[in-house]
Amino acid sequence: MYDFLLTGAQRTYLRGLGQTLAPKLKLGKGGLTPAFFKELQKQLQAHELVKLRFLGAERDERAALCARIADEGRCLCIGAVGHTALFYRQHPEPAARSVALP
Repeated sequence: MYDFLLTGAQRTYLRGLGQTLAPKLKLGKGGLTPAFFKELQKQLQAHELVKLRFLGAERDERAALCARIADEGRCLCIGAVGHTALFYRQHPEPAARSVALP
């Protein structure tokens, strides 16, 4: 699990930012492949906050997928609503951070 913890206010702030984002990744029939995780890492490195869209996954399946993505992707699941989920990982270098947490 990712070892960076957020306060409730920070999570709320990130969810607000996520409202305006377009989904950067889509998870479909292929499932959680190494290529998916490679692209997730690339997006998290570049943007810190990534919106994911689930295609064809059932409600209970989406919750399990979010937990697995957060664990294997070394990031935090900020929230999931409907067919979208929001993931965050702070950039290790303060100068390269694009999201300023309150």
